[in-house]
Amino acid sequence: MTERYTTVTAVLWRVLFVNLAVAVAKIALGYATGAVSILSDGFHSLTDSFSNVVALIGVSAARRPPDADHPYGHRKYETMASLAILVFLVVVLVQVVSASIDRLMNGSTPRVFPEGIALMSVTLIINIGVVWYELGQSRVLKSEVLRADAKHTRSDVMTTIAVLGALVGVWWGYPMLDPLAAFLVAGFIAHACWSIFREASGILADHIVIPEEDVRTVVQSVPEVLGCEKIRTRGSIDYAFLDLHLWLDGSTPLQSAHSVSHVVKDKLMARFPELADVIIHIEPPHKR
Repeated sequence: MTERYTTVTAVLWRVLFVNLAVAVAKIALGYATGAVSILSDGFHSLTDSFSNVVALIGVSAARRPPDADHPYGHRKYETMASLAILVFLVVVLVQVVSASIDRLMNGSTPRVFPEGIALMSVTLIINIGVVWYELGQSRVLKSEVLRADAKHTRSDVMTTIAVLGALVGVWWGYPMLDPLAAFLVAGFIAHACWSIFREASGILADHIVIPEEDVRTVVQSVPEVLGCEKIRTRGSIDYAFLDLHLWLDGSTPLQSAHSVSHVVKDKLMARFPELADVIIHIEPPHKR
């Protein structure tokens, strides 16, 4: 786990520097052109950097080992960091919608030039690379905070594409495309908000992590086992807990039953490496 968190931290630092550079470029271009869509996209990119900082803080807390006050560890701090990213996204969403409404009501035509379109195209390519890198690392490391951050940046990719389309439209004489593109940006941000909320709330609400049938298949592969029930899993995809009731013959000596339970636990831990612990209650099968 220590090595995992070290790698997650390294990924977040790399992405942070890239996101800062992209955000500064977009915001400067937005103020230079007066395009609300570019400026909205720039502040959206800036929250990518903020979310990286929050994620770094969350991972720093989550990597601490279990202690007397936190016997299950500090893993949920990473989930809380994901929710903090969600808060940043909601703030940006409100700002983008407000700016778009203001532009629709008051009007004005942004100044668009080829160099600006080229700069936005470069930031788009960079963001695509960041998403590809961060999603790949999230799968390897099974990190929800990296996945949440990648989803945040992926929404930035979609918004940049929309903004580029709007800039070309404004260049051709359709200034209304600028605020309309900003509304489209808001839609992408809202989708990212929902995606992060759904995943984080599932962890905090102890949503099932491993399908019950998958667990039962492993348990019943041990010859001495007669069955199992009350299979429950909770946690995250990389740090889960499992408890179940194991059925053994009622005449089985305590020492033998204890040994069988350890065989079952070892098989489960080997089959599902995301398990941090398995609690097994031994009992005879229920009479029909």
